[in-house]
Amino acid sequence: MAEITKTESEEQRGPRGRGRRGKPASEATELQLEGGASEELMEKVVYINRSAKVVKGGRRFNFSALVVVGDKKGRVGVALGKAGEVADAIRRGGELARNRMVSVSLKEATIPHEVFSEFDGARILLRPASPGTGIIAGKTVRAVLESAGVKDILSKSLGSNNAANVVKATLKALLSLRLREDIYRGRGLEIKKVETSKVPEANPTAG
Repeated sequence: MAEITKTESEEQRGPRGRGRRGKPASEATELQLEGGASEELMEKVVYINRSAKVVKGGRRFNFSALVVVGDKKGRVGVALGKAGEVADAIRRGGELARNRMVSVSLKEATIPHEVFSEFDGARILLRPASPGTGIIAGKTVRAVLESAGVKDILSKSLGSNNAANVVKATLKALLSLRLREDIYRGRGLEIKKVETSKVPEANPTAG
């Protein structure tokens, strides 16, 4: 007989498919990990998916975990870990994400300029914000921005709400950011400092 493959977007169920439904984005976990001597990495589980394969002896389950890792200092990584158990899938996803960490350009606690990014059906718009605004974003986009170290930003998801595509679109947007210094350096120009004009002092003897 032909094997039938069935995919479900639930975290865990019992052996017969009964039990508590998963909450992929609302119960994202945060772990403080020590990478190296003093580097602290924040790991977030964005989404957990379960697939069931029906075979002759029953059903075989497999789990995939979408994990985001960052140091909150401009470095972030995203990866999808797969395993037969939830804990193993999260662990593998975290290891892959740490190996795939990349640097993004940030301006203090926000981004240097507005950026729009697309990945498959997901479309993300990011705008810089003034200090104290906070992260105005959904749970999936927030996971990537917080891991990268962004504290003040405005965002809008305009397309698909698929977690994997939204995360990749957000990461693509962060990678497309460029600082003014980098642009001038690439063109061989120097940034001219604008001198503020001094207010003339009043002459007490005049009048």
